[in-house]
Amino acid sequence: MRNIIHIFILLIAFASIGQSVEKINGKSIEAVLKAKDSPQNYAFKGGEWLKFKMSYSNFLNAGFSTMEVRETTNNQKEAFHILGKGKSTGIVSLFFNVKDDYQTYMYKESLLPYRFIRKIDEGGYTKDEEILFNHDKNEATVKNYKHNTVDKHPIGNDIQDLLSSLYFLRNQNLTNLKVGDEIELKMFIDKEVTNFKLRFLGTEVVKTKFGKVKSLKFRPMVQAGRVFKEQESLTIWISDDENKIPLLIKASLAVGSLRADLDEFKGLAHPFNIIF
Repeated sequence: MRNIIHIFILLIAFASIGQSVEKINGKSIEAVLKAKDSPQNYAFKGGEWLKFKMSYSNFLNAGFSTMEVRETTNNQKEAFHILGKGKSTGIVSLFFNVKDDYQTYMYKESLLPYRFIRKIDEGGYTKDEEILFNHDKNEATVKNYKHNTVDKHPIGNDIQDLLSSLYFLRNQNLTNLKVGDEIELKMFIDKEVTNFKLRFLGTEVVKTKFGKVKSLKFRPMVQAGRVFKEQESLTIWISDDENKIPLLIKASLAVGSLRADLDEFKGLAHPFNIIF
């Protein structure tokens, strides 16, 4: 159960669609994803807040997850401070309580993270970790406060963490994507660089509590087995506008299914295009 709840929370805030994009169908990111015309025209801004409702097998309320954007500075550089929190509620919390706190700090100019915080308590399983990124040296320093250890690990260029990855990808222009295009992704997690593939499935109108919204549909390639039913069990929809916020996530599991829906929002940088 711990793995299911943990993955569900990550689907929303951290592993949904964003890691550092390297290639699409073998082409470099520069050849496919064009940066926005102005580096100041971000898809998000300080004050943005998103809340997601999570359910198990379409009827059991499993919890909520929130993401918030704040503005800060580091070494006299403007930066974003992004907070992702997840909490189980209802019947689930009675027998399996989850309280997760993820935070990332990323420079505005490069959208690269320089600090990542992960504090989780999932049914008694805890983790208290901080990662400091040195992109000049391509090195990540991992501080484990639970075990009082400090480790250094090599990282590649333009590496992202679990949370910064989503916001990095949100700020890309995805209009050149074609159905079937695959995006190769990488991020630093659990002391190693992890690679993923993400397939673009096209556009689709999604029904939300706010109305119908045009969306971009993606399918990450996940490992089939104990948690997911098969390799292509996870599907994600994001708004097809300048915000690119997650709208809906569905996952078929070995037992049951998981769903996450956008439940509340405020402080968006751009208009939220609701069709009707």
